[in-house]
Amino acid sequence: MGLLSYIIFIPLIGSLVVLFLPKEKFGAIRWTSAFFSFVSMILSFYLTYDYYFNYSSSSNMVYMEGPYNWISAISAQYLLGVDGISVPMIFLTGLLSFISILASFNIEKRVKEYFAFFLLLEVGMMGVFSSLDFFLFYVFWEVMLVPMYFLIGIWGGPRKEYAAIKFFLYTLFGSIFMLVAILVLYFTNDPHTLNIMELIKTAPGMVHSLQLMCFAFFFIAFAIKVPVWPFHTWLPDAHVEAPTAVSVILAGVLLKMGTYGMLRISWPMFPVAIRYFAIPIALLGVIAIIYGALVSMAQKDLKKLVAYSSVSHMGYCMLALSAYSSVTALAGCMFQMVSHGLITGALFLLVGVLYDRAHTREIAAFGGLGAKLPVYTGLMVLFSMASLGLPGMSGFVSEFMVFIGAFSSFKIITGIAVLGVVLTAGYMLRMVQRMFLGEFNVAKWGGLTEINLREIIAVAPLAALTIIIGVYPSPLSNMMKATLENLVNLMAR
Repeated sequence: MGLLSYIIFIPLIGSLVVLFLPKEKFGAIRWTSAFFSFVSMILSFYLTYDYYFNYSSSSNMVYMEGPYNWISAISAQYLLGVDGISVPMIFLTGLLSFISILASFNIEKRVKEYFAFFLLLEVGMMGVFSSLDFFLFYVFWEVMLVPMYFLIGIWGGPRKEYAAIKFFLYTLFGSIFMLVAILVLYFTNDPHTLNIMELIKTAPGMVHSLQLMCFAFFFIAFAIKVPVWPFHTWLPDAHVEAPTAVSVILAGVLLKMGTYGMLRISWPMFPVAIRYFAIPIALLGVIAIIYGALVSMAQKDLKKLVAYSSVSHMGYCMLALSAYSSVTALAGCMFQMVSHGLITGALFLLVGVLYDRAHTREIAAFGGLGAKLPVYTGLMVLFSMASLGLPGMSGFVSEFMVFIGAFSSFKIITGIAVLGVVLTAGYMLRMVQRMFLGEFNVAKWGGLTEINLREIIAVAPLAALTIIIGVYPSPLSNMMKATLENLVNLMAR
């Protein structure tokens, strides 16, 4: 077993160990889960460090494991590998998974099942970012569905069953399209193969109409995950009903799987189709940016506001992806994926901190919290500013790169998309003003307690990375530069 297999399967071992622990030993279950997730996180950090210093100048896949014959009858192989697109995602997944498990220590209901499902979810996420065989990729893609369904459906809010079923059906609907596209690729390639790297070489030679169909089918599967407007309606329900830690993973990692799938599979594999669909994709991106921001502005529930802001922020990724010939635009997309994971993950954690104490998320119910909870207010303002793209924060770098990269391809569409920055500033600043400034209601909220050490430890690394990437984006940029240049060359075929 290589490094990637350890990163993927250590949480699986942790999940099995947790299942064998007595269900009343809450402390043992929590710390065992944290330990296995921590080991996987440290290995993902080591992978990132080693890749940056030894491999980032190359566009080749590294840490390859396989191909090992798995199911010979259908040519399915166990094949793993990473490059400058997957390494930042594995780093983000490792970090957010561990932080989310720490943030889940206050779960009191069916603790054993909760942590077992959470570790299984981490296995699926790590597997998707490492797989280079379609059968393996599809297995990991589906593995994530089951734990997420139960995590929302058992530990969620009042409408948890509705939200869980909606999430499951939407994602499964997309997966069916993906499966059909994989089968078409498999049968049209001679010899039959499920090797993603091989298919990137041969798929551009497919019949034009088949290439357009496969691209459209993959796009539906990935667009539901992003989620691209109009496939976004499952997201606010899932976010609002999910427990805090599950919302963090949903926003921080699961949404990125859609854009990752496009960068890894659809864009290099179907260069003719991406040229054909570039303008519609850019339009979908700008609709998501403006629509998501306007709907966020209308929200009265703090968690819903953050949820709809995700629709808006992921719209920048779609705009960047439509400008497929620009390395800057694609780098902006990757920066936005990482930045959004850090910022929105932290915002969901902070919403959870307040909800645990006040048992309400109504923005209008608060006011003047800055006087009572200065540390919490400072953190919330920091991430709100990062979300609206304040210079010196990661959000500014990613949005700036997207606009510069996309402008040469779509001047008018990019000009309209810039309005999203103004609208984001509007709803974020209004939320800060209504919740943290003004008169404090002592009678109602006098008993509120400040954010505690465990909660600060969970948010602190996200704050540090948001500022570091914003001030000094060069390491992240260098890590992905060679891979993205190679990707642009593949799409120019």
